[in-house]
Amino acid sequence: MRFRRFWRRPLPEVPAWEEFLPLEGLLRAQVEDVLVIHDRQVSDRAVAFGGELTMAPRRAVALLRDRLRPFGYTPFLRRDRGKTWVQALPLAQVTTEPNPLVNLLLFAATVFTTLLAGAHYLAEIPLAELARQPSRLVAGVPFSLSLLAILLAHELGHYTLGRRHGLPITLPYFIPVPPPFLVGTMGAFIKLRGPIRDRESLFDMAVAGPLAGLVLAVPLFIVGLRLSEIVPLDPSEEVSIVLGPSLASWWLVQTVLGPIPAGHGVDLHPTAVAAWFGFFVAALNLLPVGQLDGGHLAYALLGRRHRLISQIGFALVLLLGLFFWPGWIVWGVLLLAIGLQHTPTMDDITPLDPSRRLLGYFALVLLLLLLPPVPLVVR
Repeated sequence: MRFRRFWRRPLPEVPAWEEFLPLEGLLRAQVEDVLVIHDRQVSDRAVAFGGELTMAPRRAVALLRDRLRPFGYTPFLRRDRGKTWVQALPLAQVTTEPNPLVNLLLFAATVFTTLLAGAHYLAEIPLAELARQPSRLVAGVPFSLSLLAILLAHELGHYTLGRRHGLPITLPYFIPVPPPFLVGTMGAFIKLRGPIRDRESLFDMAVAGPLAGLVLAVPLFIVGLRLSEIVPLDPSEEVSIVLGPSLASWWLVQTVLGPIPAGHGVDLHPTAVAAWFGFFVAALNLLPVGQLDGGHLAYALLGRRHRLISQIGFALVLLLGLFFWPGWIVWGVLLLAIGLQHTPTMDDITPLDPSRRLLGYFALVLLLLLLPPVPLVVR
């Protein structure tokens, strides 16, 4: 899951340069009791005042946000060159309300496409047969129900924590994809309709998704393994899809099923397949790159220093593609299209508390445990 950036739209319209000069004075008047001003910078219809805060950053952001909104500006606090800077940028929240019917229709379509994927690929029912007898889609229920439960838990984790922090966040938008796409969906995303207040809000919203999804994925994988069978490998089988193990999935297989005899494999139950993809989705989202959940966590932990981590994460994805699985190259291109940068929080000064920092490092451990170097092999 990724967060789509809020719509950058000035409200009201950004003034012309000759009109901006008196507006700068008005903005300065709103800031003077919050910041002892020593310096100013003006560029591209934005103004930044440098100095020393007279109050805590969180209180300053809350106060300035209400004061600057009537002028169509949003405050951003940062530290640079030994000063605290209040940047007034022509940004505003999107005022149009989203239509929840769109979310519902996309979710319904995703239910259908995941049923189709489960019935076709896992129950091995031809698409033509499913078209003639739609009732046979019921064979895809174990896969569809398990996968959508995991994805929905992931997205609602983001949504619930976002709302708890008062963030302007939408319901999830699911992405249905019919066969030949293997799982029937490309996941989901949520939209942020305004800037995020501080790193704490960003962290809580980002980490809640993968953790909530894993709370369901782990027990579903165990249940699915108990319903799976150890079978002899059939060299005459024309096409088979092998799901590559991560450290976590390998350990769970060994724990639940015991050592797999030579010449044998595990014929996974659809519930276990769905849970495996739940692990994979969590791992992809925990990559510390750009607008992914892991990118948000990296920004919350490191602030603007996250850029280096994002670039390293992107480079590692490309290396995985060169040495392990070519599909990682495709994922790297998608990451590049999404962007490696991160939108700053309004309060970019207040660091995370120690407990959140510890949880952030635990998320990195989860990434290492959940990421399979070779996710899929078609034989």
